[in-house]
Amino acid sequence: MSLTMSPARIDLLRKRADQHKFDHGSALVLSGPATRTGAARLSAMAALRVGAGVVTVGAPRDALPECAAQLTGIMLREVSEALDLSLILAEDQRINALCIGPGFGLEAANGASLRAALATQRAVVLDADALTLMAQDRDLFTQLHDACVLTPHTGEFRRLFPGLGEDDQPFTLDEKKDATQRAADLSGAVVLYKGAQTTIAAPGCPVAVMDTTSEPAAAWLATAGAGDVLAGLITGLLAKGCTPVEAAEIGALLHAMAAGHAGPGLIAEDLPQQIPGLYRELGV
Repeated sequence: MSLTMSPARIDLLRKRADQHKFDHGSALVLSGPATRTGAARLSAMAALRVGAGVVTVGAPRDALPECAAQLTGIMLREVSEALDLSLILAEDQRINALCIGPGFGLEAANGASLRAALATQRAVVLDADALTLMAQDRDLFTQLHDACVLTPHTGEFRRLFPGLGEDDQPFTLDEKKDATQRAADLSGAVVLYKGAQTTIAAPGCPVAVMDTTSEPAAAWLATAGAGDVLAGLITGLLAKGCTPVEAAEIGALLHAMAAGHAGPGLIAEDLPQQIPGLYRELGV
């Protein structure tokens, strides 16, 4: 994967004049409690910017005022426990993509919410705390399915896939590709193994590599919240109807391109704001 996008993939990003918002999907991003909503809000904004028709943040009751003070075009719903999530997903079949993990928290009750989401078999991006919860409870790992996208960094990969991750010595690219493929086959999900050389694999499919080591601005993605934006981009693309592997690959590409567009000094909040300019350049 070079930092260019094929015409076929650009077509996946477009909206037509005869479509309405729900033609572009409805994404639900789960948040943690008050004072820990920032990561979910970054993900939600990225999902909306990339083109999801509707984006909702599901947050515990104590976090709703904090979210409301920061969000305008993003909907809010109370999700204080797994039952709340199950009821929302049962009553609104238009929700077709979820993002779980950024700022989510590691409380035991959150495992039940994660289990409820996985049981619906809907497309879901699992990042950050969701990956740690699965590493702690292997029964959750067995609930993964082919509409899941996992986005671990090195430490999360090592915890989630014992024996496959890097130890004291960094992987070569070939070793990272092999580990990513084995992780995808083992989990039955798409695995995006983050890093300067990001590797993306779906079960039984060739591994894609996006190498940003020669892109100076991409080094600035080493900043708090950048991974939350990536998770949101992938979620928004899933909502729009991309397959999990398409969403992972296009999301990673847009993430890196947004870094180049913003340039040195970028922070996570800058990344979603680059999408309109990128889309103009791409002819979306």
